[in-house]
Amino acid sequence: MASSANRIRTSLHSLLSVRPSVSSSRLPSTARRRLSTVAAPNSDAEASSSFASPAEGEKKKKDDTIYLKKPSSAAATRDAASVTMPMSSMTGSIVGKRFYKEVTTRLADDGNGWTVMLDYRTLKTPSKRPLKLPNLALAKAIAAEWEYQQADGIRPFMMPLMKLACTALDRVPLTRAKIIENLMMKFHQDLVFCRFPGDNDLTRGVLKRQEEKIDPVLDWVQSEFGFKPAVYSSFLGGKQDDGLAKAIEDVLKKTSDCELAAIDAMAAAAHSLIIPLGIFHRRLGIEEAIELIRLEEDLQVDRWGLVEGGHDVDIADLQVQISSAAVFLGLSQL
Repeated sequence: MASSANRIRTSLHSLLSVRPSVSSSRLPSTARRRLSTVAAPNSDAEASSSFASPAEGEKKKKDDTIYLKKPSSAAATRDAASVTMPMSSMTGSIVGKRFYKEVTTRLADDGNGWTVMLDYRTLKTPSKRPLKLPNLALAKAIAAEWEYQQADGIRPFMMPLMKLACTALDRVPLTRAKIIENLMMKFHQDLVFCRFPGDNDLTRGVLKRQEEKIDPVLDWVQSEFGFKPAVYSSFLGGKQDDGLAKAIEDVLKKTSDCELAAIDAMAAAAHSLIIPLGIFHRRLGIEEAIELIRLEEDLQVDRWGLVEGGHDVDIADLQVQISSAAVFLGLSQL
């Protein structure tokens, strides 16, 4: 069994790239990525086995391994073969060379949702759940991210929709209450509730722009949720009406896992919950939302100039975060 496994590993070696170890306690001169190729098992115990024998005395690090599961027979369904991406795929690391040729989508075997196929393998999340998406449009968008991966390495940071899908499937169902609690904890310090003082030349222009751009959003909040938001000049925030907070929380509780994942991602990037909710209710567009988030900083750039490698990078990063989450939200609602 061991010799057969070693032959398979040797034949697949060219599919993987060498990747440095991320251990903080030991940094060997040469560190190799490990691939665990698992034949379709007859039991769960066999499914968790890998090529490393107990005699080798090495414990596999699951978060650094791409798992390729092959079907046990030609008669097996395509779900019997799968690709499970490592936990490190959720970061900016390059996790290995492109090991597939064709990316397709198909209806799940149970008819509930759509999946992405890498050749004959069904794509799975880092927690080994099937990447089952709510509709074909979202599945094709994620398939496009995989299709445009380069041959020399898989770059997860170029797959924001895939990352959000994994968050929606792996994290949100287990931590939904905590996500909503964290969002509501920051609600009273929302960006749109803060007003710059208008008693000096440095901030008077900012206040005027806030009144022009943000006041219509606050009017929408009042008409949508039935409570007038309070504004304040303290960076420590203020206290919104309990009725408004309860109305916002009720909206979050009614969202799907995909919707909550997208709202949470946008709120983290925007330092605002109202702006993602504006996108969720189709009150705000992507460009308008980014303008509101960067309102004060853009005025400072206009006054003092843009710092290359600083402001421009921040703008590009914000555009990616807000745009990808907004697109993911919109596709999940189709």
